[in-house]
Amino acid sequence: MSEDDGLTAERGFAGSRLARVLADSRAQPVLLFVEGAAGQGKSHLLRELADLPRAADVARSWWRCGAGDGPPQVDAGADTPTLWLVDDAHRAVGDELRLLRRMLEGLRPGSAAAVAYRPEELPVPGLPLGDPPVTYPSRMTVLRHRLGFWDEARVRRAAVRALGEGFSSEAARRLHERTGGVPRVVVDLLTELRERRPAFGGTAAEVEAAGAPVRLAELVLSRTRALAPEDRPVVWAAAVLDGPAGRGELLAVSGLGPVPGNAALLRALGGAALAELGEDRYGFAVPLAASAVRASLPGPVRQDLHRRAAKALRRGQPVPWAAVADHHRAAGQSRKWINAVERAAESAAASSRHQEAITLLERTLATPGLPPQVRARLAPLLARSAVTGLRSDQTVEVLAQIVQDASLPAAVRGELRLDLGLMLCNQMGRYPEGWRALETAAAELHEVRPGLAARAMGALSSPFWPGNSIDVHREWLVKAMAAADMSGDDAMRTAVLANRVALATSCAETDAWELVRRLPRDTTDTARAGQAARGLCNAADSAVWLGLHERASDLLAEGRELSARSGAPYFEHNALGAQLLQEWWTGQWPGLARRCEDFVAATADMPLIASDAYVVRGLLALAQGDWGEAASWLSQRGTFGREDLPVPLATTAAGALTRLALARQEVRAAADQARAAWSVVAGKGVWPWAAELAPWAVEALVRAGDDVTARAMVRDFAQGLGPGQAPAARAALTWCRAVLAETTASAGDRREGLLRAAELYRAATTAYGKLPRPYAQTLTAEGAARCALAAHTDAGPGQVAGIEHDAAPPEPATDLTRALSAVAELEACAQRFTELGAVWDAARTRALLRTRQPARKGRPPGRPSHADELSPRESEVAQLAVSGLTNREIAVTLHLSPRTVEQHIARAMRKTGALSRRDLARRLEGGSGTGNAPSPGPDGPPVRTDDVC
Repeated sequence: MSEDDGLTAERGFAGSRLARVLADSRAQPVLLFVEGAAGQGKSHLLRELADLPRAADVARSWWRCGAGDGPPQVDAGADTPTLWLVDDAHRAVGDELRLLRRMLEGLRPGSAAAVAYRPEELPVPGLPLGDPPVTYPSRMTVLRHRLGFWDEARVRRAAVRALGEGFSSEAARRLHERTGGVPRVVVDLLTELRERRPAFGGTAAEVEAAGAPVRLAELVLSRTRALAPEDRPVVWAAAVLDGPAGRGELLAVSGLGPVPGNAALLRALGGAALAELGEDRYGFAVPLAASAVRASLPGPVRQDLHRRAAKALRRGQPVPWAAVADHHRAAGQSRKWINAVERAAESAAASSRHQEAITLLERTLATPGLPPQVRARLAPLLARSAVTGLRSDQTVEVLAQIVQDASLPAAVRGELRLDLGLMLCNQMGRYPEGWRALETAAAELHEVRPGLAARAMGALSSPFWPGNSIDVHREWLVKAMAAADMSGDDAMRTAVLANRVALATSCAETDAWELVRRLPRDTTDTARAGQAARGLCNAADSAVWLGLHERASDLLAEGRELSARSGAPYFEHNALGAQLLQEWWTGQWPGLARRCEDFVAATADMPLIASDAYVVRGLLALAQGDWGEAASWLSQRGTFGREDLPVPLATTAAGALTRLALARQEVRAAADQARAAWSVVAGKGVWPWAAELAPWAVEALVRAGDDVTARAMVRDFAQGLGPGQAPAARAALTWCRAVLAETTASAGDRREGLLRAAELYRAATTAYGKLPRPYAQTLTAEGAARCALAAHTDAGPGQVAGIEHDAAPPEPATDLTRALSAVAELEACAQRFTELGAVWDAARTRALLRTRQPARKGRPPGRPSHADELSPRESEVAQLAVSGLTNREIAVTLHLSPRTVEQHIARAMRKTGALSRRDLARRLEGGSGTGNAPSPGPDGPPVRTDDVC
């Protein structure tokens, strides 16, 4: 561990003038004052200056003032230029100071001096060499260089170098705050953290819990000890207040009167025990020093100081209740502590600072021996904040223990169980537990708190959770509406209305959007506004799934704004997840992979909130050809079971995984996946959610030989949609019919079946174009062209030889025209896939073009020469290889043999000079080799490195 970070710049600034003087024996002397507080790196900088390369022939003389050895012996008559390096000039007194002044006043030409000192410890403030001021010779240049503190970025670099990349940004921010950016303190604290056992985990809490390093502790304690005993309480008061404090607060906490207290503060500032931190703000220059002073105080003295601190802070406006609570607790005033905690939590929740309230209440409720009546008062405050907050894992455990307390009043227990159930379902994804908790809460609250009972019943009406059918949810909604009306509580009526909106919009009921318009956007009631925000965000999410993208955009903006205004970060994050789905379906792919990954990182403690981002990232990886990454993301990267996802997300992920299995020719696995997912969505009965599964499920079952079930799927899908506005599902239904027509065309009427399939694919293309959903639009356009071409060739779709073959036999002029039109459509599809960034789809479409298109006239015999550059086929194969596909998967995609793929990759590596697939990816990105392969787009998938040719 060292302080080198950033010192190159310091040396450059401070040493440039010295270097010029020392390089010329006739140059006029330079005196450089180096000013910096303890630990800022003055001595380190002097060592850097001693190594100036242009000063190799200059004598160097070190002088550390106050060391007791006196100044170094220098031949006064010598003409040798000298670099004087004087450290701790603030300690020079008496004869040593006079000698230092004489030496500096008499610097010879070609000589220089760097004099370092601590400004806070100068005997005469502002005068490094004492009073009277030095009479500097007119020929001498005198400069001053003030050392700076490390900023947060520099502190983080030092932390990562010492402790690795696991050092979180929040921990770096806290480290910077606690150390004040003083380099020596940062280095010492990082060294202690590195040596800690158990090993440092990289969290801000661990930084917060760390005490003052030895050097800092000894410095602040020695400065405090140097004060007269009657002056020390003002330093103790600063330590207990633990932050910048006004003079009045310091004197009140110290217990000193105005006159002696003011004199004590002046002497503490003069002795550098305290520092002025702003206008009427005093404290420690390094915040971490306060912990060393507090630890040195006897318990009774410390308690008295905390008692006076709580009293002083309560006189402020607004009252910092959280800090007041901490002081009461440290003073041993239990009742006042609990009262202050309650006031602090209520204040934080009222100001939408829910995470602050959650942290305070969790810590308080985890205190051993807390009386039951106190738990009964505080636990509902925790639950109410946690329901709309983000981090709930610890809260869930706290509440799960509290609701087991039989001594709690039934109403309190039911309220806690309600909030526990909401968190288990909405934020933790533990649906069976959450459902049971909500059912129990509804029963417990029905008679005593009908409004809260309505909230529990409304939650049970949410169709998103796996398990119960839509009919069960509708029954609960009817009960919730009755309970809300009985309660007379407008906030609960709004909560139930938000649940009605969620169910109606999910099912595309005819009155759904009229219900959305009834949500109270302009209410000044925070509780009603929060429930309205929930309703808007749920409606926006439903609109995205239904394919009503213009309406979804308006609702997302409105819902997010109202969520932020009403202090409901959980609802706002739900809207952010829906926004990612909106961007995926509407083709806003540039930067989308990064946005998904950032969202996952930001919600790492609660993976269910990020489930939208996981699925979208997996869909992108599939389209881009990175099948391994696709499977990982679609399975939530092991953080969360796909079977526990909300039904629409689980169904969408299952559709993508079914498609992936089909692409890998794992037909049985694809069919099994499709059956399992279909049973979930059919059991739920919200048929618009089948849209992303149905086309792939139908294809999987037909290819597995189960035509009967495939036809039943299409029939049930059509019957289940009903009359509501669900354009995405209706487009998917047309797509399913096209797949069925294509894959079940019998030998006798194969041509007619394929032409019928092409017509249905074109209808689906038109429907998707109106939404718009450009990726699905292009997939169905590809299907239409594929069927049109297959209808005019001898080989059926999927039955073309794996290598180049002869062109189709001559056809009638009208059929040839249709075939050429289909070829043009395939070429357009390949281009649209490329523009989207769908590498795999573009490659597959180009491969289909090569196997299907009629012979073109005018091409010279033989193959074109690509001796020194990649051919189009080599470039295409290479691009798929670096996107993550194996040789076998590339062969399936491009209708080639694995051996041919291997040869293409080998030639691509030879022509680009690549040594591995990783290297091939770098060279393709750098432009080595040319060709017409599709670009992976701005967010292309990572390179696989485990399949080197």
